[in-house]
Amino acid sequence: MARIAQEFRPRNTTDASWQLEPLDTPFAPFALPCSETPRVSVIVPIHGKLPYTLACLRSIARHGAEAAFEVIVVDDASPDESVAVLRRVDGLRLLRNERNLGFIGSCNAGAAAARGAHLLFLNNDTQVTPGWLDRLLDCFAEETACGIAGSRLAYPDGRLQEAGGIVYADGSAWNYGRFEDRDDPRFLYRRDADYVSGAALMIESTLFHAVGGFDQRYAPAYCEDMDLAFAVRAVGRRVLYQPESLVVHCEGISSGLDPFAGVKQYQTTNRTTFVDKWQVALQRQPVPRTPVEIAIHHAQRAHILIVDALTPDAARDSGSLRLLNIMHLLRQLGWRVSFMADNRTATQDEIVRLGRVGAHTLCKPWSPSLAAWLRSEGITLDAVMLCRHYVAAPNLDLVRRLVPRAKVLFDTVDLHFLREQRAAEHTDNSTLARQAELSRRRELALIQACDITLVVSPVEHALLTRELPEARIELLSNVHEVYGRKTGFAPRSGLVFVGGFNHPPNEDAVRWLVGEIFPRLHAQRPDIALHLIGDIPETARPSLATPGVQIHGRVADLTPWMEGCRVALAPLRYGAGVKGKVNMAMSHGLPVVATGIAAEGMQLRDGEEILLADDAEGFVAAVLRLHDDEALWHRLSEHGLDNVREHFSFEAARATLHRILPLPADRDYSSP
Repeated sequence: MARIAQEFRPRNTTDASWQLEPLDTPFAPFALPCSETPRVSVIVPIHGKLPYTLACLRSIARHGAEAAFEVIVVDDASPDESVAVLRRVDGLRLLRNERNLGFIGSCNAGAAAARGAHLLFLNNDTQVTPGWLDRLLDCFAEETACGIAGSRLAYPDGRLQEAGGIVYADGSAWNYGRFEDRDDPRFLYRRDADYVSGAALMIESTLFHAVGGFDQRYAPAYCEDMDLAFAVRAVGRRVLYQPESLVVHCEGISSGLDPFAGVKQYQTTNRTTFVDKWQVALQRQPVPRTPVEIAIHHAQRAHILIVDALTPDAARDSGSLRLLNIMHLLRQLGWRVSFMADNRTATQDEIVRLGRVGAHTLCKPWSPSLAAWLRSEGITLDAVMLCRHYVAAPNLDLVRRLVPRAKVLFDTVDLHFLREQRAAEHTDNSTLARQAELSRRRELALIQACDITLVVSPVEHALLTRELPEARIELLSNVHEVYGRKTGFAPRSGLVFVGGFNHPPNEDAVRWLVGEIFPRLHAQRPDIALHLIGDIPETARPSLATPGVQIHGRVADLTPWMEGCRVALAPLRYGAGVKGKVNMAMSHGLPVVATGIAAEGMQLRDGEEILLADDAEGFVAAVLRLHDDEALWHRLSEHGLDNVREHFSFEAARATLHRILPLPADRDYSSP
């Protein structure tokens, strides 16, 4: 007990998630959020240990949640003053068992009284951190057939306690990640688990009651969370580990640590009960002594490694958004996804974003070089996707040598040589023309050497099919959520261009837009503003800051402009691939005026899904026409949405990925 109390003492840290509530704070009345129509019912069973219960409740009061919730404490005949004190906590629903029901009975009693559509079972020896509840709810909104979602659990001293559980074929179990660093990327991505701890477990109320709640045959406690997970999967639902919900758990306070005394003694007995009940299902579990990194992923039949130049950031470029959405789809299709940037660098935010789509980020200092990782983990790989020719070229031979049976995909992102050829023609630059020819030879050689090549545009698909008829070329274009039109014509105003200077065609487009197109438009309609969004260097901004131009730079969320502006612009004069800025605008129902090159390969018709113009005067005329013609605006808005649904939606990409990357048959990972 002294050790545990010491661990709860304040630490010298700036991490807000680790400012734990002390156990020795004198009680003073406080209030909990409490909704009459809660979305979530938080159920905390207790049997004494009042200081821990108060610390748990104070942490809930401190961090709250975006979703409406209620807190139900179920007192199981506590021998201390818990009931008298807890009655003074405003907003708390306090239930008392007439007799001692044990952990399972108390949880089921709390569930019976709950008003929320979701139940969150929370031990009283826990403390919550920001996002504890909302991120669990995300799993039910974002994951197909989610039945249970569980938190990442950490000890009070900061070490990881559990990142989801493994159940072996003999009924034994292991808390994945126990005693390791809680911020290791291995534990920071969402994935399926055999079970999650009942210390912080969310389940839909209807599902909980449909499977019979916590099975009373495990009373008073132990193995009930494993049993619930198996029951949920038996009815076709999934059990998910959610690392973005971090909960501190002081293990052993509720039931002790001695396996031969108190409630803890039921652990062995209940495991026998569990094995008897689930003997058929256990045949599908990994056998004991299976390496833990294989056992934790045993339900996933395939593993793909993706290597790109940088860790994707959807706020930076459309290629990142496409890759993140491809990762999300691969995981939905049953693939385990690992990602490595060519420089092995990733920020904590980037690791979390990849984790949100179920991808494990391999980066410094956590992961070794690509060669070292392939030597140790390559045996698990069924496919490797190398993105961009300058990443694929130096790594292809390494992959072929160390992972000979893996299917190798070359994702062009866009054809670099085509973009460079067009840039050379646009600028009449002979040096760039020679560079484009060198890039062409490299890209074509890579295409011939890889099993499958991915392109984003039908134009590029046709070009490569003519050049290399023997190669397998597949169209996997941009992938966008169809947001729909949230705002009509009248409330909108202004024009928007999205694109940063880190992509040369965008810089050229912005300079042409501000230098030639917008001055003509502003002279006729000074009431129409132009919004520029994207990475624009400070040194370039003075020359762009002309009347009517608003430079916003890089923004975290495009929605205000997608729903507030009347017209999106794409005045690109060269480039390749499919333009994410056009897809993004259309996915929000925002009509677009573009050049022919910006609309290339997107199955767009002038006057139906888009307006096209390739000179400054024509561009201005198209913008003014669309800005003032409500009927035309609505036609383009509707047809643009239809275009995204048909060609650039998750459904379209899912069908392509399912065809080109079918799940391989189950295999033995013990030999290459």
